[in-house]
Amino acid sequence: MAHLNSEIFMVNRIDNVTTKTGDDGTTSLSDGKRYPKSHERIELVGALDEANSAIGMLLTLLPKKATVDRKFLTRIQSRLFDVGAVVAGGKAGNYWAAETVKVDQEINQLNQALDPLAEFTLPGGNLINAQAHIARTIVRRAERCYWKSEIQDLISAPIGKYLNRISDYLFVISRTYIDEEILWEPYKG
Repeated sequence: MAHLNSEIFMVNRIDNVTTKTGDDGTTSLSDGKRYPKSHERIELVGALDEANSAIGMLLTLLPKKATVDRKFLTRIQSRLFDVGAVVAGGKAGNYWAAETVKVDQEINQLNQALDPLAEFTLPGGNLINAQAHIARTIVRRAERCYWKSEIQDLISAPIGKYLNRISDYLFVISRTYIDEEILWEPYKG
């Protein structure tokens, strides 16, 4: 019964997905302002959304008993929504440095089982490797959008460092799930 009573107090955050207010090429954020869909804030929100979706796809490809901590990847997805919330007009929390440390710890743990990197690796070889690279490159784009933005709450928080580390983590995941890495062969003429 307590479960039912708690549902009474829940507020629907998104009650209508189709508003048609964006049909004119603008969209609104939680700061109450409308922005052209080409605005740098919207570009950043879009890149974060794509990164989140790419990580979601990666999660579906990982084996049930994965070397990678699935809960940690889900945590990253939630943090990407946190970044989007700041972009949309919220305030940056003071937890970004600690979250970056946690990503570093995950990277170090996975790296212990890997050979040193001999050369740049090419994406591919299997679906998990390829999807981890796709997610990595989308996070890199989100990071570039972040640095181009002039949103003071974003720039003053170490969110850029966090995004940078997430892309590193996804690269290490790509290496974790490949039997034989495909190395870059520089052109020799």
